[in-house]
Amino acid sequence: MNEFEFIARIRAQAESRGSRSDLVRGIGDDAAVLKQFAGRETVITTDLLVEGVDFNRDTSPPRLLGHKALAVSLSDIAAMGARPRWALCSIGVPPQLWDSSFLDEFYEGLFSLADRYDVKLIGGDVSRAAEKFVVDSIVLGECENQPPVFRSGAKVGDRLFVTGALGAASAGLRLLERGARINKATKDHEWPSIEALLLRQLAPEPRVGWGLVLGQEHLTTAMIDLSDGLSSDLHHLCKESGVGAVVRSASLPVDPLVTELCGRRALDPLMLALHGGEDFELLFTVAPENAKRLPRKVDGIGITEIGEITSKGIRVSEGARVWKLKPEGWKHF
Repeated sequence: MNEFEFIARIRAQAESRGSRSDLVRGIGDDAAVLKQFAGRETVITTDLLVEGVDFNRDTSPPRLLGHKALAVSLSDIAAMGARPRWALCSIGVPPQLWDSSFLDEFYEGLFSLADRYDVKLIGGDVSRAAEKFVVDSIVLGECENQPPVFRSGAKVGDRLFVTGALGAASAGLRLLERGARINKATKDHEWPSIEALLLRQLAPEPRVGWGLVLGQEHLTTAMIDLSDGLSSDLHHLCKESGVGAVVRSASLPVDPLVTELCGRRALDPLMLALHGGEDFELLFTVAPENAKRLPRKVDGIGITEIGEITSKGIRVSEGARVWKLKPEGWKHF
């Protein structure tokens, strides 16, 4: 049983116990949705980061970790087409960190990102942890006078788009595993490029602006954020929508830094773009008649059309060659 099979089992148990009139969407999307009152809905998401699994203290400076803890939840809110409003943060702290500067720096990073999007920290919890630092981030957002965007709205013939560039976060992780560190600059002429890739892993930028535009302008039929990797997250979207997809490999916006650095390090840029997780870009579908309405950029970030929605099967096309795209992104178990 992998984590997604486990989630499906818990989802079935939750749904078997009935629903409530104020629950719009429960388990199965980037966030849950509650009906507040006419014309306004509340969107809620939570993300857990565990030391030794999701990050390592020797590679993640506390300020960047605070940024990332909030960023991953902001990305979920963006994937719903909602505006982030409030945050809660609970932490489990090993004794050796309690009397250090770690927590001050952690919250500096969290507050710095929160201020950029006018998100208010309104609560949380703190407990002692035995050895590893643990953080649970909860973010609440709002959809005002617009419906949230779900994973389940894609239709056959819709065009498939992605924001930004792919593969950089996964490349950054590979560099960390090979000994690169953000606070240890070298005289290597490649250092600026290496540092940029490390930051894509350690301090991702949630596409809040794009989420708001796509939601408020009713431009997208379905959306998901790329946390587990394009191959896995596309499967999630297609499963919820009951459709398939074709991805054109030549159209994938592989980050130029990935192409520049990874070929010389025996890393395949295409595989990093397809399966590497934590890019936190938005993958979304658009009805053909709405494609011309899409802005070219939001907050300086562009989009790329990478394929289309089909009736069944998830495949990659590379010229005349077509192959099945398996979900080979991040797995906890």
